[in-house]
Amino acid sequence: MRVAGLVLAAGSGSRLGRPKATVEVGGVRLVDRSVAVLAAGGPEPVFVVVGAAAVGHVDALVVHNDQWRTGMGSSLRAGLAAISTYDRTVAPRDAVVILLVDHVEVAPECVGRVMAATAAGARVAVATYDGVRGHPVVLRRDDWPEVISSAQGDSGARDFLTRHAETVVEVPCEDIGSNADVDTPADLAAARALH
Repeated sequence: MRVAGLVLAAGSGSRLGRPKATVEVGGVRLVDRSVAVLAAGGPEPVFVVVGAAAVGHVDALVVHNDQWRTGMGSSLRAGLAAISTYDRTVAPRDAVVILLVDHVEVAPECVGRVMAATAAGARVAVATYDGVRGHPVVLRRDDWPEVISSAQGDSGARDFLTRHAETVVEVPCEDIGSNADVDTPADLAAARALH
């Protein structure tokens, strides 16, 4: 399978007090960490959607979301549209692996696991941590139009996943990472303490 990677990194980080993409943990910006995790897990190429902050150089194809203030849904739409445009010049991607920029404990091996579940026939594959769904999420290309039409506000692909719950394959990843994210200054301090 040909799989692209997609990092959603456009938000302003309202609860954190600054855009998460440019925050550093262990001396590495969260945007660079997320891109590296996806790239090491196998997707190619990796796209990153930015908006609230300029990120400068990043080892990914950068997509600017002018509508980032409306929520994560607009970033998901922008990213999938950019991959579709890119695919007109190369062999189309069969699926996309989506990762949020603030999920600092996702391992490349988990990216590989969700991709393997998709290659084995899963329509949608979602990483779980102790039974709780998290990221990354893999969506097959055939579903992108429906995901784009339903991605509003901060729901991202949530509405799509709810409508098609019977097709979602959960992939346990708690043995190699966690679903910890960086939403608040306390979360950031905890992440920095681990790195």
